[in-house]
Amino acid sequence: MNGILLIDKEQDWTSNDVVAKLKGILHERRIGHSGTLDPMATGLLVVFIGRATRAVEFAEGHDKRYLASLRLGVTTDTQDTTGNVLKIGDASGVDEAALRAVLDRFTGEQLQTPPMYSAIKVNGRRLYDIARSGGEVERAPRPICVKSIEITGRDGDDWLLDISCSKGTYVRTLCNDIGDALGCGGCMESLRRVAAGEYTVDEAVPLQTLLDTEEPEKYLRD
Repeated sequence: MNGILLIDKEQDWTSNDVVAKLKGILHERRIGHSGTLDPMATGLLVVFIGRATRAVEFAEGHDKRYLASLRLGVTTDTQDTTGNVLKIGDASGVDEAALRAVLDRFTGEQLQTPPMYSAIKVNGRRLYDIARSGGEVERAPRPICVKSIEITGRDGDDWLLDISCSKGTYVRTLCNDIGDALGCGGCMESLRRVAAGEYTVDEAVPLQTLLDTEEPEKYLRD
């Protein structure tokens, strides 16, 4: 079985969980994906099956588009709302004009320091393993490019953002850094990937759909 599957990942599943489940459904050992989603994130996971896995290294470089929810006034150790709160700030004075002015500073080519809660390896250890044991190590900033950040509305006190960015961009770090730039702190409340390269989440299917069908191969793309 060879081809590409577009999966709409549910919350609380890791990308590796999805791959493991697909190996059982499709009875295929060669399965990979072109960009990890955190467990709290939902949305498009582009999965490569069989001989198509040869294309993973090229697809990993595709630009991504996300819908994110930014919560100002809260700083956490994971840079999202699943983590432990480190600091509470006053975001009451931040209006749309103030936020928009700061967002302009985070658009374009820049260096971003990866979060401790990430799968990057330092001296053979995953950063999240070091963080969970209470440690912290120096991380070298990495070049990224944020093509655009648009404010699309509010959900209660959270700001809704539409973000287009390059491979390797941590949106939760972006939320954390935006909060720091505003002086009140910030973290990511939710994240949904809606596009990766030419593929969109509108074309994707939930994993349950594949579990429920007797012909999962009909969802394969060339």
